Amino acid sequence: MLFDFKAVFEPKDYLYFYQDILTEERTKIEVNFLIRELKLKKDMKILDLACGYGRHSNRLAKLGYNVTGVDITKEFLDIAKKEAKLRKLKVKYIQQDMRQIRFYNEFDRIMLLFTSFGYFNDAENLKVLKNISQALKPKGLFCFDTFNRDALLKNFLPYIVIEKGKDLMIERNKYDKKTKRIYNQRIVIRDGKRKDKPFSVRLYTPNEIKSLLAKVGMSIYKMFSDWNSNPFSLDSKRMIIIAERR
Repeated sequence: MLFDFKAVFEPKDYLYFYQDILTEERTKIEVNFLIRELKLKKDMKILDLACGYGRHSNRLAKLGYNVTGVDITKEFLDIAKKEAKLRKLKVKYIQQDMRQIRFYNEFDRIMLLFTSFGYFNDAENLKVLKNISQALKPKGLFCFDTFNRDALLKNFLPYIVIEKGKDLMIERNKYDKKTKRIYNQRIVIRDGKRKDKPFSVRLYTPNEIKSLLAKVGMSIYKMFSDWNSNPFSLDSKRMIIIAERR
């Protein structure tokens, strides 16, 4: 199994261990980046793909933007909808696999954030990009972030442990040169119970990303190393890519 989606994105464990990382301040910085670098306007239609629990969608909606959120996990969408209703926000949430979305020339801007690209095999990852390209209007912009493979491997960590009280999330990482994937045999130990949550992500170089985008009628518009708009370099551990549909 490349990715156990149900286990990895089980909301209670996911939010429990990630809540100290996915702070309001971090979300604010990321949303400000999106507004700035995607040149967002209030009359644009925005698609937040793999939107999760609405971390970006609801904040953008609060600022007056027209957002549609798509995610495969119903429980995450329930959380997003509950917050939107509580705050009286207008966001259209749809439960769907990103490999199966069917939009055509509909969105001015599309986002796929928090390393949400690369979950599938190479053919299906390309299909995701094709779906995104078809969903964009001509000259529309697509923003996604992922690891910069070569820089990540220079400082590769085979083990990472996140500890919260007596609870642990243990990341056991292995890189496969043949498949160019990082495999994580994640273990969560919470309340004395063990849960296995395996997943893997395809890692890319900037040139590979450029080639994939070209295959689906997109090209790189800008690249950054972080959400503060610092320019990308080959030593950057992450790539934040803005692509344009030709």
